[in-house]
Parts: sequence; structure tokens; C-alpha cells
Amino acid sequence: MSNTSTQHGEDRAFKGKVTLFAIAAAVGGFLFGFDSSVINGAVDAIKGEFGLSDAASGFAVASALIGCAFGAYFAGRLADRWGRTRVMFWAAVLFFVSSIGSAFAFATWDLVVWRLIGGLGIGTASVIAPAYISEVSPKAIRGRLASFQQLAITLGIFAALLSDQLFAVTAGGASEQVLGLAAWRWMFLVGVVPSVVYGVLAITLPESPRFLLAKGRKDDARGVMEKIVPRDTVNTSLEEIQDGIEKEANEKKGSIRGNRFGLQPIVWVGIILAVLQQFVGINVIFYYSTTLWQAVGFKEEQSFLISTITSVVNVAVTFIAIFTVDKLGRKPLLVAGSSGMFVSLAMVAIAFSQATIVNGEPQLPGAWGVIALIFANLFVVSFGATWGPLMWVLLGEMFPNRIRATALGVGSAANWIANFLVTITFPVLSGFNLTVTYGIYALFALLSLFFVIKKIPETKGRSLEEMGITAEGETVDAKA
Repeated sequence: MSNTSTQHGEDRAFKGKVTLFAIAAAVGGFLFGFDSSVINGAVDAIKGEFGLSDAASGFAVASALIGCAFGAYFAGRLADRWGRTRVMFWAAVLFFVSSIGSAFAFATWDLVVWRLIGGLGIGTASVIAPAYISEVSPKAIRGRLASFQQLAITLGIFAALLSDQLFAVTAGGASEQVLGLAAWRWMFLVGVVPSVVYGVLAITLPESPRFLLAKGRKDDARGVMEKIVPRDTVNTSLEEIQDGIEKEANEKKGSIRGNRFGLQPIVWVGIILAVLQQFVGINVIFYYSTTLWQAVGFKEEQSFLISTITSVVNVAVTFIAIFTVDKLGRKPLLVAGSSGMFVSLAMVAIAFSQATIVNGEPQLPGAWGVIALIFANLFVVSFGATWGPLMWVLLGEMFPNRIRATALGVGSAANWIANFLVTITFPVLSGFNLTVTYGIYALFALLSLFFVIKKIPETKGRSLEEMGITAEGETVDAKA
């Protein structure tokens, strides 16, 4: 009995240690969320200060996403060459530089350049965090730990919107001065803090044992393994990883090319999954919500408060995924999320169809403003509890080891490109017709439902070494 108790105690200790590593790695997700949403409270002020049109302001907001796509695309290759933790550190450096540069931008092109640099860091972090977490996590809790990425993203969104609100309220508006600097500039400058934290954590994290073994550093890999698994399973774990590496060495190592439009079918599944996560329009809520709620009749302070409350909801519901993903599985949660998003977005579209134009701006009469607000938040609930975290979980675990980092990079790049397209088109689409805009997002939510049912298999409870997935939705054993 005492041996059993001791073993359980050791298991808890190792899981606790791995959990701390996952939390530290997920700080990259915090930067992701912070950078994505810090622009929210600054959009109107930047538009006024630099005299931007709707299209130009959309590009200024979305410019960071171009850098994110490039950062995500190359992150996998760099991580395979230099290691996961070293690439994390350089991502933190890029975001640090961007935060300062964006805060002191003197022209639109200048702001865009600094946002692009920050995007490179954020895109890189968005790939490295789920890859690292999946590679150090025991399969029994891998889904839960991988969900930390999305939890960190939501916390970053909340921190950005809360700091935006505090600066805007303190100054009396995003364009007003705080200690001799416009409030919107302080919003960017706050990003220095999480970038420094992430950089310090990256230096202290142990390297991925899979990367170390792939580089022939067996003693180092053993040292890391002794920190994350019980001592009596270290040899077995190392042998399993080594067998996978040797098997991959006999194949087309690192190649994602295939016979399905130039890529392997599983890579296309990852790309479509990543694109659909953005095409439902989630980041419209976090990039433009303050402007959107002002446009339909809410005051500036009310709009900031609504955006902050929405971000709190987003954080809270992410815990649903963390506590259920390894019990209920990935697919059931995605199906539920797609259904909820479709209904919520359809109702938002219907609400905006009731808008009337007052002084050139849409206004929602009667209870329709409240209805739009309720279903916009229900949309956030449906997304935050399912598609938000589970897309990152699946991208971190669904690819064979030999192409994981590269394929994850391609999938993440596709996610950022889709994010860019949604972000840059929203100002124009919303200026044309908000009902049509949200109707389009609802259509993609419906398509995501059919895609999950048809193409996404269940992956819970399988080790990374034994897992491979085909585009036809069959799970295959990589050892077979």
C-alpha cells in the first residue's frame, strides 16, 4: 500500500513539474493574445492621428498578422535546427523590440514595420509553444496541457483589453495624454513586460527530449526525461522516442510534400482546421469590438467595458476545454462548438438586420442591441470552450513526428493568413452590411461542423510516437 502511495505521489510530482513547464511555454500564447487585442483600444486613435481610411486602418490592424504568418511558417524549421527553447527566446526579443517601436511610431508605415516585427515573434511563439508542450507531456494529460496555449491566449487578450480600458479611462480617451504620452501608445508599451517574462522563462526551460535525441544528445535527453517521467520509465520512454526517430530516418525526413495538391493529406486537414478556426470571425470580436459596439450605439466607456467582460468570458470558458478534453475527447467538443457558433452568429446577423441608420451610423433599436450582445458572447463561449484551444491541441499532436514541427508551422501560418484576411476585410464588409458580414461567418461555422464530422478523428489517449492521421479520417499506428 505504501509503495502504491509512493508511486502515486511520484506521478503527481512529475505531472506537476511538466505542468509548470507547459505553463512557462504557454506564455508565448499570452504574447499572441496580447498582441492580437492590444490594437483593439487603439484603432480609432490611430485612425484619427494618422488620418486613415477604413481600408488603411484595417491594414494597420492586420499588418502584424503578415509577420505572424512568416514567423509561424519558418518557426518549425528553425526549431528543428536550433531547438525549441532558443527559438522561444528570440521570439520574445522580437516582441520586445516591436512593443517599444509601436509605442513611438511617428507614421503609418513606421507603425506597420514595428507591427510586422512583432508579428514575426508572435507567429514563432504560436508554433513553438504547442510543439514543445506536446513533446514534454504524458499522453494521459497532453490534451489538458496543450489547452494551456489557448488559456494563455485568452489571458493575453484579457490583459490587453483591460490595460486598454485603464489607459483610455484614465486619460479620458485613447487619443488623450497620460504622463506626456498618448494613451494608445502606452497600450503598446505595456507589451514590454510579458516579452521580458517570456524571454527569461525560455532561458530556464529544459529542451525538448525529442529534439535532443534527434541531435544525438542522448545524455542531455536522459537528463530532461528524468525531470518529466518516473525514473523506472525513463529508459522505455527514451527507447520509444529513439525508435520513432530511427524509423523516420528511413523515410522522407521532414517532407510534407505529397500527392494531394502537392502536400500530404494530413497536412491539408491541419491547414483547413486552422483556416476554419479564423473564418468564423472570432478575432473580429477581439480586434474591433470596441469600435463595433460604439458604432451600434454604446458609449466609448461602455464599449471598453463590454470588450473587457467578453475577454473575461473567453478566459473562463477555456477551463471547460482544459477539464474535459482528455475525458470527452477532441471531436465531440468540436462538434458542439461548431453548432453553438453557427446558432450564435446567425442570431447576431439577424440582430444587425434590424439596425437603422442614424447620422450615418447603424443603431440597434429596442432590445436588439442586448440580443446582439448576448449572442456575441455566446459565440465567444462556444469558440472559447472548443475550437479556440482544440485547434492548437490537434495541431500539436496530429502530425507524424518526422513532419510535426514543419507541418505545425504550415498549419499555424495558414491560421495567421486566415486571421489577416478576416481582419483586413471586416472594416470594408461591416461598412457595406453587418448582416451579410456575420452571415458569412455563420456559414463558415456551419462548414466547420461538417468538416469535423467528416475529417477529424479522435486522438485522445495515443502517444505521439504511435499516432498518425490520414485525411480520410483514419487513425493509423506509426509503428505498424
